[in-house]
Amino acid sequence: MSNQPVVSCLPVSANKMSKAKKVLDEARETKNREIDLVDRNISIFEELPGLLNMLFVTRITLSHNKLKTVPPGIANLNNLEILNLSNNHLEELPLSLSSMPKLRILNCSINRLNTLPRGFGAFPVLEVLDLSYNNLNEHVLPGNFFMMDSLRALYLGDNEFEYLPKEVKNLKNLQILGLRDNDLLELPREIGELTRIRELHIQNNRLSVLPPEIANLDMPGPKSVLKMEENPWVTAIAEQYLVGISHVLEYIKTEAYRILYNRHMQAGGKTAGDLPPKADKSKKASRARS
Repeated sequence: MSNQPVVSCLPVSANKMSKAKKVLDEARETKNREIDLVDRNISIFEELPGLLNMLFVTRITLSHNKLKTVPPGIANLNNLEILNLSNNHLEELPLSLSSMPKLRILNCSINRLNTLPRGFGAFPVLEVLDLSYNNLNEHVLPGNFFMMDSLRALYLGDNEFEYLPKEVKNLKNLQILGLRDNDLLELPREIGELTRIRELHIQNNRLSVLPPEIANLDMPGPKSVLKMEENPWVTAIAEQYLVGISHVLEYIKTEAYRILYNRHMQAGGKTAGDLPPKADKSKKASRARS
């Protein structure tokens, strides 16, 4: 008997499909509602035979693969509650995603999204949407993006936003808003209407002032998080920030700050000199082309 290891004669793509198929076959046999296909080198949904017909599935994890597209047929999975597509090569998403009746958590972070489909904000029960680390900006958001009443957490960090649309005020149930590592020059005053916010991440942008309305939020609370470092703040805010976040929030309530803020905005936001330069994002993984 030879002790040489058995070498598969199957092509690589067939090997990939056979491994994924095994996971899917086992899930069908056991009626496992949670499908884990992390880091399986999957490039296309055709390597996942029958997945879109597994209507009993409630969670699918396809992170750390090489998917470029998601078929519209994903919407067939009308019991799906959690879909993790993070760390792939996605450049677009199907509109049908937003019609999924039970989808609560959608993670599309660390991809190559340059746009979102029209009508993308129609999710009926979505609670968590992660679009961080893509190539999105305020110009590509569909008109109904901020109409997701059920949304509790929205992650838009590491994109290319310079402005946040004032319609963000419509997300009345939002508790977490992640905007770090963008190119934000200002925040809308309407952000003060998000009265349920408990976490606001605005670090590493190009912000020099805060709208006074942020003081309306219950941010100093023990369970609240306000991250605002790495911004070119005006001197008055920078000095208060050195003492602590609570001092910043108290300061922006003052009449002196309202006067400073109004003057700053009337001058086009340039009272501190020219606009800060954008960060160089040319080497971001989301800009790569395979």
